[in-house]
Amino acid sequence: MRAVILVGGFGTRLRPLTFTIPKSLLPVANVSLLEHVIAALSMAGVTEVVLALGFKPEPFLTAFPDGVCAGVSLRYAVEPQPMDTAGAIGFAARFAQINETFIVVNGDILTDLDVSALVDFHRQHGAVATLHLTSVDDPSQYGVVETNDHGVVQRFVEKPQPHETTSRAVNAGTYVLEPSILDYIPLDQPLSVERVVFPTLVAKGALYAMSTDDYWIDTGRPENYLSANLDLIDGSRSRILASIAAQAHIAGTAVITRSVVGDGCRIGAGAIISNSVLLPGAVVDDGARVEASIVMGHIGERATVTDCVIGVDGRVDFGTTHVAEKIPDPATL
Repeated sequence: MRAVILVGGFGTRLRPLTFTIPKSLLPVANVSLLEHVIAALSMAGVTEVVLALGFKPEPFLTAFPDGVCAGVSLRYAVEPQPMDTAGAIGFAARFAQINETFIVVNGDILTDLDVSALVDFHRQHGAVATLHLTSVDDPSQYGVVETNDHGVVQRFVEKPQPHETTSRAVNAGTYVLEPSILDYIPLDQPLSVERVVFPTLVAKGALYAMSTDDYWIDTGRPENYLSANLDLIDGSRSRILASIAAQAHIAGTAVITRSVVGDGCRIGAGAIISNSVLLPGAVVDDGARVEASIVMGHIGERATVTDCVIGVDGRVDFGTTHVAEKIPDPATL
């Protein structure tokens, strides 16, 4: 089976982190987000992934020089122009000449979904397309999906008010599609799968959905990206990954709690790191304190950062305090 992963976004919500690295290549517990996604697809029998790219593939070629990720072969479908979600799916599927049931995944989603179960549900119901749904506490921030007792999608309600629907199920960003979906996607034209293609299938009774309560998180916001990292080291997920990379350099008097530290990081004497992610190469000098932050750059001696995002060349000066800030790289200002 083959899969298309949508990785064409610019990751604007994660800036300044994504000024220097594509969102899907950011590490989550020291493993790239893309590798997490592909490893899950591999468990469902996927043997080839087509990356739907909106820009040049060079960072991905550098990251995976042998064209393999998590044991799965990679292909790169680089769009000639921004194609939106349906356009990207159509372009990638035609590029790879996909002519059988295939899977589509939004590249910024982490989930413990059993993808094989979603494929089985899709085939049992003879659907043209099947969505994975997850429930959220506040559906007013999402597009809610209503289904009947057989899993047939009845309608979508965008950012509903409390009186508009009783559903809390939202599109969780994993789809199983038949190649006939391409009949609804014009060749080389930008088009939204959520706003155009899926509603068209609803009108034909050909769109199904399966809801689960598996772990699910959209990593596209800094607070969610931080949570996705910490969830993999504190027991929130079904598996636990190492929180401290082997090539990190940490002073013996530094204190690190519930945090991820990447390769090449340097943490000075007496530094305190808690509930944070230090990306590869980050530096935290002596006596500095980092709380609930994501750091690519340099935290100066005795400085304090809380709820901050620090870009790769971003620097926090000696003894300063920063709360709830994004500190970009000077070159991007």
